[in-house]
Amino acid sequence: MARPRNQAERRAQLIDATARTVVDLGATATKLRDVARAAGVTPASVLYYYSDIQELFSAVFERSAATYFVSREEAIAAAAGPVARLRACVHTGVPWPGEGEESTRLLFELFPVALRNEGAADQQRTFAGRQTELYRQVLELGQKSGEFTLAGDAWTLGRSFVALEDGYAMDLLVGSATAQDIEDRLLDHARIVTGNQAFARRSQAREM
Repeated sequence: MARPRNQAERRAQLIDATARTVVDLGATATKLRDVARAAGVTPASVLYYYSDIQELFSAVFERSAATYFVSREEAIAAAAGPVARLRACVHTGVPWPGEGEESTRLLFELFPVALRNEGAADQQRTFAGRQTELYRQVLELGQKSGEFTLAGDAWTLGRSFVALEDGYAMDLLVGSATAQDIEDRLLDHARIVTGNQAFARRSQAREM
């Protein structure tokens, strides 16, 4: 590892090394020495910046979640109208091959950390809450415009989308679904909870 110019750069390099190691080995198998090896430094050098591996995991989760959320927020903001925005919500919540799937795999590897680390648990709650809020805003926008007839309150429905994303993402990671399968299922859910047939698949639309 090249010598960084400042502490922020060193921390970023250690977060990068931790992320790579977690994807390769899994969070439960990743040790401080593994991160140090991947970063090209000694374990003592890592401990100068982070008190333990749990703090490093939290830093990785925080950065990955923030990057994931910002990309979703930007895509939704760029869409015009409630239907397009809900489609953008759904599309950006799918772990598409490449960077999307890799980011999802990293976040899933780190989820178990939240069961034993209160700081990580707080980050997970915040992450889920922010994503739910994205859906809530779009669903309420559609309700106010008259384009959606919601099957429940917007926050609860938004949380259901996030929960489905997590469950379907696991299907993809274990090989029992494709990204396209997941998007189709989420759009089916959108059709059911909004009453808007714009989310129907072509075959469904022909039958209606």
